[in-house]
Amino acid sequence: MTQTREETRTRTFEWDDPARTAQSVGQLSGLEFLQAIGRGDLPKPPVTHMLGIGAITAEEGRVVAELQPAEYHYNPLGTVHGGVLATLLDTATGCAVHSTLPRGFGYTSIDLSTKFLKPVTVASGMLRCVGTVVSRGRRTALAEARLTDAAGRLVATAQSSCLIFEVPPNQ
Repeated sequence: MTQTREETRTRTFEWDDPARTAQSVGQLSGLEFLQAIGRGDLPKPPVTHMLGIGAITAEEGRVVAELQPAEYHYNPLGTVHGGVLATLLDTATGCAVHSTLPRGFGYTSIDLSTKFLKPVTVASGMLRCVGTVVSRGRRTALAEARLTDAAGRLVATAQSSCLIFEVPPNQ
């Protein structure tokens, strides 16, 4: 089967230099950092532009991220690729942990355990991913996320462990 030009789709996107945002890690509390990105005071990370992740809102211990599924998210089966959903779940869990951190601290994911419950397509509508902190200590934190479609149906869940560390000054 030969693909015709009419079937070909194109997608372009732009992003800001991520260095400015990265330099602010540890200079603000985690919540201040996430809220600055949400307000547009700091550039959004490039991955959000690449995947089309929309609004990310944060309060202490809780983050909501949205994604409108698109054809460019599809796997060969005609559904949104699990890696895209896992990235959204990882974003919500990690940012939920970040929202609890004081100035001078950062985090990194140790693991991510996902469960995909329903296939997601463009017809699923706006996806809403809510990440919450389950437990946070001085060195590690556990967070979970629930991903729902536009009708409020649960389509995926995740749990993530994160390592908390001190950010060196002037990183």
